[in-house]
Amino acid sequence: MYDLSSVLETEAVSEVRPGTSILIAGPAMTGKESLAMEILAEGSRNDDGALVVSTSDSAETIVEDYRDRVAGVNNLQLGVVDCRAEGSGGGLADGDTPPGLYVHKVSSPGDLTGIGIGITKCLEALHGAGAEEGRMALISLSTMLTYTNRETVFKFCHVLSSRLDAAGYIGVFTIDSGAHDDQTLQVIKQAFDGLIEVRDGEAGREARVMGLTDGPTDWTDL
Repeated sequence: MYDLSSVLETEAVSEVRPGTSILIAGPAMTGKESLAMEILAEGSRNDDGALVVSTSDSAETIVEDYRDRVAGVNNLQLGVVDCRAEGSGGGLADGDTPPGLYVHKVSSPGDLTGIGIGITKCLEALHGAGAEEGRMALISLSTMLTYTNRETVFKFCHVLSSRLDAAGYIGVFTIDSGAHDDQTLQVIKQAFDGLIEVRDGEAGREARVMGLTDGPTDWTDL
């Protein structure tokens, strides 16, 4: 089981089973990406593998930011799928990737087949390095939805959930709830085991969990 309660203070995420996929949804600028990355970082601090699928930032930026986030962690095992790279395939920039880093580059966030291949390769590399437990973050589904339709993205998420289940990893996926109509959001939500909603509350950012317990949790400060 995975315990995410040190990142989000609620018992609803204290025992998340391997293979679980969670959607993090909320308006723009409400901390969705930061929450997803901190869920991964907390795993890295406990020697879990980490896999970031980025539809906006480059692999170089992701690696630099993530290393700052987990400063002091030894034996970091990090995979990155860069969905806006100029080329495709493995490698970081023009040099060899250092130990513990696995990068796959895809030319477009709309190339879901290429992204799926990159995720599979990174998961295999992380497992091969001994990271039998780990966490994946995909940031963000909203970008993918500008390249392809919601039914295709739904199928992609559903297939990816099966891959995470086989790997024994968990996944968190972000989506900008303000960028899509209600029907699109409802279709996408069906691909996930649980939902974390985030919002700007009166005292700051708040989150609640749905789908992982019998009912929605109370709003919790982030």
